Amino acid sequence: MGQPIPRTAVIGAGISGLTTGKMLGDYGVPYTTFESSDRIGGNWAFGNPNGHSSAYRSLHIDTSKHRLSFKDFPMPDSYPTFPHHTDIKAYLDDYAAAFGLLENIEFGNGVTHAARSADGRWHIEDQAGAQREFDFLVVANGHHWDPRYADFPGEFSGRRIHSHDYIDPRTPLDLSGQRILIVGIGNSAADIAVELSSKSLDNTVTLSTRSSAWIVPKYIAGKPGDAYWRTTPHLPLGLQRKALQMMMPLMGTDPTLYGLPPANHKLFEAHPTQSVELPLRLGSGDVIPKPNVSRLDGATVHFEDGTSGDFDVIVYATGYNITFPFFDPEFVSAPGNQIRLYKRIFRPGIDNLAFVGFAQSVPTLFPFVECQSRVVAAYAVGRYALPDVGEMEQIIDKDQELHNGHTTDSPRHTQQVDYFVYEHDIRTRELPTGAKRAESRGFPTPTGGRSEPRLLRSRRN
Repeated sequence: MGQPIPRTAVIGAGISGLTTGKMLGDYGVPYTTFESSDRIGGNWAFGNPNGHSSAYRSLHIDTSKHRLSFKDFPMPDSYPTFPHHTDIKAYLDDYAAAFGLLENIEFGNGVTHAARSADGRWHIEDQAGAQREFDFLVVANGHHWDPRYADFPGEFSGRRIHSHDYIDPRTPLDLSGQRILIVGIGNSAADIAVELSSKSLDNTVTLSTRSSAWIVPKYIAGKPGDAYWRTTPHLPLGLQRKALQMMMPLMGTDPTLYGLPPANHKLFEAHPTQSVELPLRLGSGDVIPKPNVSRLDGATVHFEDGTSGDFDVIVYATGYNITFPFFDPEFVSAPGNQIRLYKRIFRPGIDNLAFVGFAQSVPTLFPFVECQSRVVAAYAVGRYALPDVGEMEQIIDKDQELHNGHTTDSPRHTQQVDYFVYEHDIRTRELPTGAKRAESRGFPTPTGGRSEPRLLRSRRN
């Protein structure tokens, strides 16, 4: 007789929760997805009423559709190379419909508290106030919804917002005829700087950066830039990045070419900024480059190069905190965005808890969470087993050095992984090894479990 399938709770119906639900269903695992919103999509649900979407009206994905697509559900051929956020939301809606995911989602009913009971099962309180019991918990609540602000000395007397709250030049603030400082140089900062520096808005836009960034074009020789970038697990990542660093100056990636401060890291030691328009706006004088802020003094902002300026608005595009509001902080938290997870999924010592999507996967996220979900589903049905806690801790250290040993020391890069190396490791080593561990421990085939994911290999509409 097979081992019982664990009754599973999934927190969140964004891309991580959806892929988890799809894969759990493929493996025959009964599950319930708790979603605080009235819709799926998480960050990609523009105007999400739960406040967790960071999408702005003009947002286009920075990863090409060929890299972004789920392996088991390709994006339609009709989609543009860099889809708009409405395309991504429609894609996720189609994904949920194609695999019957909506029937397992409780909308408007998130998890307010989750704790393990004395017998190891999960005691969950939902938004409706009901007390629920589950055998297995998958956390997929995302990590781009809790804004992180830069902490500068002094006080600013003008208005401030985070890029998380930015919608367009009229929402939530009327940003026309304003002196605007944008802090940060990630993709959101670049997009917002470009949009607000349009001459039709009559703004003066300044872009301040602490670390600066290499600027990577979206197209190279007429093809999406990420089509040329595929790392291999058979060579050291450091060596591969050095080869790319030698080539990329020909692409105009050096920020000093456009008046920005020099990057405090080598190319690909931090997430590069992908923008076609920012270099043009900087070169045209529409965006004024500045180094890091040293001090705030009323309307005046002082910079580390000794200059200063007066501003009406500061837009902080300074990233996000990894937050688990349903856990007691002493149980699980991520101070400084640091959280130790085996294969970025499992918490050592807690055998019925998994996390999906808590990494900055480069260059693509959707196939990454799909890969993680497959591990979680195999684990739930007993076809994959974990090593002992001591070995898990050792491998966490090795993986951290592999993926993050070359990156800058900042909260944004604590969870960065190379997708191609990660996926190859999971597919060719971790899943087969985990299957052997399960077999050696005498784990029987679970009752009702399936083993093959459902695939939709081509979509032409």
